[in-house]
Parts: sequence; C-alpha cells; structure tokens
Amino acid sequence: MQETVLPGATAPYPTILYVLIPLLPFLGFLLNGLLNKRLSGTVAGLLGSATVLGSFLISLLLFLNFQYQYTVNLFDWISVGSLQIPFSYQIDQLSLIMLLLVTGVGFLIHVYSIGYMHHDENVGKFFSFLNLFVFSMLVLVLGANFVILFIGWEGVGLCSYLLIGFWNKNTAYNNAAKKAFIINRVGDLGFLLGIFLIYLTFNSVQYAEVFQKASLGQFGTYGVGVCTAITLLLFVGAMGKSAQLPLYTWLPDAMAGPTPVSALIHAATMVTAGIYMVLRANVLFTLSPDTLEVVAIIGAATALFAATIGLAQNDIKKVLAYSTVSQLGYMFLALGVLGYSTALFHVLTHAFFKALMFLGAGSVIHAMSNEQDIRRMGGLRKALPITFLTFFIGCLAIAGIPPFSGFFSKDEILAHAYEHNKVLFGIGLLTAFLTAFYMFRLLFLTFFGEFRGTEEQRQHLHESPASMTMPLVVLAILAAVGGFMGAPMLVGKHYLADYLAPVFTYSQRLLPSAFAHELDHNTEYMLIGLSVAAGVLGIILAYVMYVARAQRPAGDEAPRSAPENLVYNKYYVDELYNALFVRPVMGLSRGLYSFVEQRVIDPVVNGFGRIVLGGGQLLRFVQTGAVETYLILMVIGIVLILALNFNRF
Repeated sequence: MQETVLPGATAPYPTILYVLIPLLPFLGFLLNGLLNKRLSGTVAGLLGSATVLGSFLISLLLFLNFQYQYTVNLFDWISVGSLQIPFSYQIDQLSLIMLLLVTGVGFLIHVYSIGYMHHDENVGKFFSFLNLFVFSMLVLVLGANFVILFIGWEGVGLCSYLLIGFWNKNTAYNNAAKKAFIINRVGDLGFLLGIFLIYLTFNSVQYAEVFQKASLGQFGTYGVGVCTAITLLLFVGAMGKSAQLPLYTWLPDAMAGPTPVSALIHAATMVTAGIYMVLRANVLFTLSPDTLEVVAIIGAATALFAATIGLAQNDIKKVLAYSTVSQLGYMFLALGVLGYSTALFHVLTHAFFKALMFLGAGSVIHAMSNEQDIRRMGGLRKALPITFLTFFIGCLAIAGIPPFSGFFSKDEILAHAYEHNKVLFGIGLLTAFLTAFYMFRLLFLTFFGEFRGTEEQRQHLHESPASMTMPLVVLAILAAVGGFMGAPMLVGKHYLADYLAPVFTYSQRLLPSAFAHELDHNTEYMLIGLSVAAGVLGIILAYVMYVARAQRPAGDEAPRSAPENLVYNKYYVDELYNALFVRPVMGLSRGLYSFVEQRVIDPVVNGFGRIVLGGGQLLRFVQTGAVETYLILMVIGIVLILALNFNRF
C-alpha cells in the first residue's frame, strides 16, 4: 500500500490509520456475527459501540490535523485495458465532515441501542448488522472514485434490507424490507448507468480526473450536453436513496425496523448518501443547469408533498418518517439552487435533531410497552421528563425557531431559493409552516393533556435507562447549538461554508456569480422574519388545537371529508403503485408459473427424468447376476453384429 498525495500535501499518518476507519466497524460486524449466541447483549452492544467510537476518534484526529486534500491508494484493484480503478480513499473537507457525522451520530445510536435492544433475543445479530451499516457508509464517503462509492451505496441498501426486516417473523416487516430493497434497485439502475456514461465520456471514474476534465470542457467525443444525461441518471439514484418523488414510498415503511435503525437510516447513513453524491459530483451538476432545475423542483415538491402527509399521521414514527422525506426535499432544493454548502449544513443540523427525535420516539415507545399511536398517549412529560425536554428541543430545531440549529440551515435554504425563484421560496416557506404545525401536533398529543393509554401502560410508565437518555442529552445539545457553525451574522464567519469552499472550487470557477449569494440586509431580515413567523404560527395553531381546545385525531374508521381522506391515505400513492406495478408483475409471475413453469418446463424436465427412469427399469432386468445369462447375451450380440455387417465380409 502507498499514499498518493496531491502536490504540496503530505499525508500526516500511516496508511493503516485510514484503513482502520471502516475496518473497525467491519471487525465489529464479524465478531458480533460469529459470536452472536456466545456474547451477552451488553457485551455485544459495547463491542459494536467501541468499534464505531474508534472510527470516530480516528476521523476526529484527521479532521483536526487536516491541511490538504490527498488520496490514499490501498491497492490496484481493476486493471483491464484502459480501465484502471485503484481501491483508494479520498481525504478532503467533504469526506471528513461526513466521517464525523456517520461515526459520531452512529456511535450515539449504538450506545442507545444497548438499552433499547437489551431484551431482544438476537442482540448480537442486531449490532452486527448495525456495524455493517456504518462500515458500508464509511466506504461510500471515503471512496476516491465512483465505483467504490457504488460499493458502499449497495452496501447500505443491503443493510437497510437486513435491519428493516430484522424482526423477520412479522410478514409486514419483511414486506417493508423488500419494498425498500426493490425501490432502491430502481434508483440504483439509473446511478449505475450514470457511472457507465461517466467512463465513456471521461475514460475514467476517478473523482480527481473526471472533475478536472469536466471543468476544462474535455468531454471526449461528446459535448457539454452529456453532463445533463450523466447528472439526470445520477439524480435517479439519489432519488431512490434519499427518498424523493416518486421513489420515496419505501422510507415511511422502513419504520418497521427497530427504532435505532430508523434513527441511523434517517440521520446519519442511507438517506444522506444521495445528498453526498450530488455534492461530490458538484462540478458535473453545475455544468448542467437543466438538471439543477429538475433537482430544485423535485426537492421543493417533495418537501411540500411529504409535509402535507405528515399532518394526518398518527404513528409517532410515521410522522417523523414523512418529516425526513420533507427535510430531504429541502436539501435537494438547496442543491438545485446552487446552495451546495447550505445543503450539507442542513444535512448536519437535520442529523442532530432527527436522530434526537427518533431516539426520543423510541424512548416513548419503550415506556408505552411498544405502543406507537399518539392517539393513545398524552401527558407523558411528567413520567418521561428527560425524553420530553430533549424531544421539545428537537421540535424547536426542526421548526426553525432561533437560536436552535434548524433555524440557521433552513433560513439559508430559503434565502437561496428566494434569490433563484420566488415560487420555490413560497413552497419552502409554506413547508416550514406545515413542519412546525405537525411536529408540535406530535409533541402536544404525546406529552400534554390527559393520559389516554391503558391502566397497565400507566403503571409501567418510566423514564428510559441512562444508556438511552445520555445520547438524547448529547444530541439535544447539538440540536440546540449546532447551527452556530453557520451563523455569520452572529460570529462574523460562516465556518462550514469557508471550510467546504475548496470542494466546490471547480464549480465556483465555472459560475462565480451564481455562488455569490448576496442579499441586502433588509431582504435578509425580511426573510428571517418570514421564516420565523411561519414556524411560530405553526406552533401557535398546533397549541390552540391540541392543548387549548384539546382536540384529538379521529379514529381510523371515522368519516372524513374528501381532502382529509386523501391526505390521511397518503394520496393513495401506494395503492397506485400496487395497481400499476405490483399487481401486474405478480399477475404475470403467477401466469408464467401456471402456464410456462407447470405446463412447459416441468413436463419437459420431468419427461427426461421419466425416460431415464424407464430405461433404468428395463435395463435392470438384464442385470441378473447369472453368468450363463451374460454368455447368452454376448453370443446374441456377436450374432447381431455379424448379421448387420454380413455384406462387408
């Protein structure tokens, strides 16, 4: 192994240190997987958590000592003609931020899982899969070329299948896992075709070479228009992984897995992969304004669409799931209006408050004996004070209330959208209002009012153990203060944007004016006022409806108006997909089985079998074991041979 460093840069540490970042979680996967039945749940949890903590500490060391981008070549991997693909890692500002996010939030989720999964019979297997999930995401963000990125991309897809269907004795959970896997394969096909087109265009899949050639206009036999085809195909992959219209339906169903899995998928791993990929290939997207427009429109549409669905959900995890889909739409809106660093800013703040709220939801579910319907909760803030306070902070952050983290990143997105297109800004602002309303609807119905559960549940209400509450406290602190990494009006410097600037150098050279993002102060204050007002208005409306007036969501069978019914049933998108795709494919499969498999293939295969068996049945009469019979048959054979060849003599 050797280190290939860009001119003027020096790799500060031995190569083995970079290898250990993904290797430690992979070792946790192997040990917990192989020793599943021999390790206690606590030991398995500590082992899984320690491996991720080790990766975090190494990532932190690299982050604190980082000076220049460099590539670490581990070995020559694929070498076929002109196709040369080394197995190499790229260490730069973007990969380091993602490493800290994946390992930092991932570690807290692992620690939380020790308490949450304590009584499960397959704790070792759970932590094994969780470690594999982190390993796959680390490979994805470390890779120095699109092929290694794709390996990690497929790895997180596999792990999502394993973890969503972890409780595989439940058929509905298995179906949810299959749904996630299949829908992501649709997106992954587009991503794979995009990689093929990248190689055909640039004769390479290495980031450094591809992006340099693209910035210099070296598109081989193609023109700059090929970037539109490449980026649209890449974006199809991002739509699947990051749950954008129309490939979003797998993410709400992913709630079938244990709650820590939901937190890991939604906050630190799988859904951020699509955002990361667009950020990594930013120069290709910058060269394709048409694709950026598509990204912005789909992002805005997804944000608003998912937010409206969240208004009528009564499962505590489903509300958070549609919230994630909506917030991911915000991130793609930022990408589409060239707010690259802003999109990553929201990825970070969203990871803090969304991991916090999912783990808080898990704490509520744990206290409520696995009850997830918020209509059967209420008044929990007294029994679960730490969970309530931390969840409240998460709600303030996602609602965009200053000075909590979501305010800063959401406000930046809205400012960029305002510069780009006033309609997109209006959609973003309306989404902010809806987000504040349905998140505080969730908070008020869960923690305020009278307890609406059973007496048995009331008797067992209790705060979660320290292994679950401590990660909540840490995440609450991050959700409260994390936005200050991008608060130039308060600290005089946008630390995150300045730190990430070298990652977007090529894009800034191509479109320097588009990256200026300069608004006069009066406009900035107006936009801040509008976004905060939208959030506050949503909170007040939720308070009036669910605290002051003590309204309760109607039961599943209650009559609803047509618009209410449409939103309550999530616009019947799943039913539409079942009618258009699932049922025809299943019908075709049953038809092929009945007519082709049973009436053609089976008779042919079984016919050959019967012929062989029949021949064997006849031949067995010849095998008598009597020597005189064999002599007679030999004589008969000789006579037949002579008779058939008589004319030749």
